[in-house]
Amino acid sequence: MDKVLNKEIKQIIDTYPEVGRILDEYGIGCVPCSVGSCLLKDVVGIHNLDPQQEATLMYRIEKAIYPERDVPEPKVDLTKKSAPKKISYSPPVKKLVDEHVLIKRLLALIPSIVEYIETSIKVDKDLVLKCVDFIRTYADKYHHMKEEDILFKYVDDKAEIIQVMFKDHDIGRGHIRQVVEGAEKGNKAQIKEHILAYRDLLTQHIKKEDEILYPWIDRQLSVTQVGEMFRKCNEADASVGDELPRKYERFIVELEEKFLQEVTK
Repeated sequence: MDKVLNKEIKQIIDTYPEVGRILDEYGIGCVPCSVGSCLLKDVVGIHNLDPQQEATLMYRIEKAIYPERDVPEPKVDLTKKSAPKKISYSPPVKKLVDEHVLIKRLLALIPSIVEYIETSIKVDKDLVLKCVDFIRTYADKYHHMKEEDILFKYVDDKAEIIQVMFKDHDIGRGHIRQVVEGAEKGNKAQIKEHILAYRDLLTQHIKKEDEILYPWIDRQLSVTQVGEMFRKCNEADASVGDELPRKYERFIVELEEKFLQEVTK
């Protein structure tokens, strides 16, 4: 089993699809992951399952991979149900979680924006490029750069889970370049394909960060490191000024007023 624990999760799921279904039952969404290079041992460890859950999960995975083996079933006390774990964040990580909220508000509007573009006589280039500006400036430079330049430095940034996050950022930037090209050409199909792909990617990416990665990093931080990170994040925000987040919040409010009102008509 030790050999399997050190294999990439995508390779395991491709060979043993049942493992993917088992992980999904435990809320470990490796099947749709765009990279899948995390090792099985890291995938299990990072989710901070209680000992009973982890023992049962590993038993089921081993049985799925080695059905011929006589694997002893773990003794689980069913009378002791684990209370759902409430996620709490340190102040600097909580700020990153809060920034996700504004990004998710744009993601929620993308289907309506796509429908508007498809039904318009010509592409509303100004609208598309304003959305791109939000993504590139607020979501990427303001938010993702704090992750890449500050948060990820507090763990091994060569770890597979961190590399997956970097890969997601790069794939997202590629989709946005395609959106810009589509806007310049007036190519509705190109805009639709890549803005929807970006939405799907970021939706899963944010979920992984909020529910898995951020808590995992937080568990490793000392009080001193939390204070240091908080200072660095505040300095990064101060370097761009208070007006930047306010500007993009106003932009999202304007989009919501335009598109949510259309939906309710």
